[in-house]
Amino acid sequence: DFATPRAVLTGHDYEITCATICAELGLVISGSKEGPCLIHSMNGDLLRTLEGPETFEGPPNCLRPKLIQASREGHCVIYYENGLFCVFSVNGRLQATMETDDKIK
Repeated sequence: DFATPRAVLTGHDYEITCATICAELGLVISGSKEGPCLIHSMNGDLLRTLEGPETFEGPPNCLRPKLIQASREGHCVIYYENGLFCVFSVNGRLQATMETDDKIK
């Protein structure tokens, strides 16, 4: 038997650096090396783009997602390479940010 993909997710221009699946909400959230995080349905439909805060110091493309996690309540936490945490709703609204100097793995 050969495994076949359930859906092909498109939308990133660069390699994927992190991804998570929220089966309860039927969502796949992924982040790429030089781009925003994207929310797809399990069927492969692109639903939303999660953009980092514009007020963060530095060029916008410095927000490289490193870790991502979604909750069944509809929250998405993204940790960026530069020490910035962001919490988004699955509707794409930025809810909170926090910076840290700690190394997060």
